[in-house]
Amino acid sequence: MTDSSDIRGTDGSAVRPRSDGSAVDRDPAAQPPVRELAEVPAVEVITRSAVMLMSAAAEKLGLSDADPEESPYRDLDEARRLITALAGLVTASAEYLGPHAGPVRDGLKTLQLAFREASAAPDEPGQGPGEKYTGPVW
Repeated sequence: MTDSSDIRGTDGSAVRPRSDGSAVDRDPAAQPPVRELAEVPAVEVITRSAVMLMSAAAEKLGLSDADPEESPYRDLDEARRLITALAGLVTASAEYLGPHAGPVRDGLKTLQLAFREASAAPDEPGQGPGEKYTGPVW
């Protein structure tokens, strides 16, 4: 029988079986320290959430592919949802973002414009993803 300390993940870190035997958990001792969520400032949580939404929306628009129209990840319905969620987050938290507000708003606007460009039948100004929170994007 193999000792769980002999099992290694693809990155070489030690892994151990879950108690239910269904999968594998990383050995906590082999992982870098993780900050407690309570120690993370709200502005960092908000900004990281915005960046995650932006990244996911960009993927769903196919922007990570050389030819976005041919991207296997392109899904405009999903992109709409992510951009709308981002717009709500940015609008609701703008006063807390400080120096991050401008770049986050710029990223949102870029995604909104990319969505309009990618759409076969673009929404009317004010009807695009997130525009009920941001107003029309030109």
